[in-house]
Order: sequence, then structure tokens, then C-alpha cells
Amino acid sequence: MARRNRTQVAGGHYHVSARGTAKSTIFNADEDRIRFVAILEEVVERFRWRLYAYCLMDNHYHLALTTPEANLGLGMSRLNQLYAQWFNFRYDRVGHLFQERYWSDLLKSDAHVLAVIRYIAANPVRAGLCARPRDWPWSSARATAGLDRVPQFLDVAWVLRTLAADTGEARAIYAELVEGGDCPR
Repeated sequence: MARRNRTQVAGGHYHVSARGTAKSTIFNADEDRIRFVAILEEVVERFRWRLYAYCLMDNHYHLALTTPEANLGLGMSRLNQLYAQWFNFRYDRVGHLFQERYWSDLLKSDAHVLAVIRYIAANPVRAGLCARPRDWPWSSARATAGLDRVPQFLDVAWVLRTLAADTGEARAIYAELVEGGDCPR
């Protein structure tokens, strides 16, 4: 049976995730995560995506993004292929790293995007890896909260502008949102 085509829309907001085959680890060390983020940066720039949030867990990752062009499949293929090739070379392994293709959900509104950003930031807390989203070094939560330098490929401005006009107020709302408070909009 043929696989269904994925929905790809110019200007579409997406929640995207990919998991290791049989839930196996895709990040064994910090160097792996650093390499993945570097490849993610290249893909975001090449395909002109607007990345709002990311989180790297041990056996999967999450992204929240907008694609100005209908190119989610091309970008995800590049991201997962380049990382899998590097990972297989680094660990002298062969075969599939990722379980199936990536998963994606087309988001319907800014409020839905914010809910996904919250979900992504809270992922390591739910997994018992840290007490608060800002404690996990492998996500965008610290940068969005103003605790770390914002990488050039991360669109923190959109997230903050969606929450409030004032950056300080927006960061406080963001912190409350991802720490468990309700979104005010």
C-alpha cells in the first residue's frame, strides 16, 4: 500500500517530530546534539523556514515551525538524512536511524502554535529529565526566555510578539506559559 502524501502548504505552521527506530537513542552525547543543531540551522536557512521551538530528547526531537514555501518534506528529508549519515559514520553503524518518516501536524492558528511550543518546552520535564523547561540545555526554551543567546536560526521575535508588545512582559508570559501557566490569548 502506498504511503499517503503529507500536507504541505506555503505559510503552513507545523509541529514536527522524528523518533529513533524502535525508540532507540539518536543522541548519545552532547557532540551528537551539537551536530544535529548545526544541521538544523543549515536546513532552516536553506529552506527559509521560521523555527519557533525545538527540543532534542535522547530518542526523538520536536520542532515548531512555519514553511514560507510548501517544502516541509524536502527540508525534513535533508535534516534526517544528513544527521543519520553523520551518526552512522560516527558510531560505525549502518541502517535506518529514524523510525519511519518524520511525523507532522499542520497547526491551525497562532494559539495552536503556542500550545505546541509549550508542549515542546515541557517535553524533558514530562520525561523526568529536569524540573523546569529552562533547565534543559537542548531546547529553545532558555533562549526564548532570555536566559541564553538566541541562535540566528530561531525566530524568538515571533513568539514574543505573539504574547505581548513589550519584550520583558512577553518573556514573563512565556516563562509562565511553559512552566505550567495558561496562555493569556
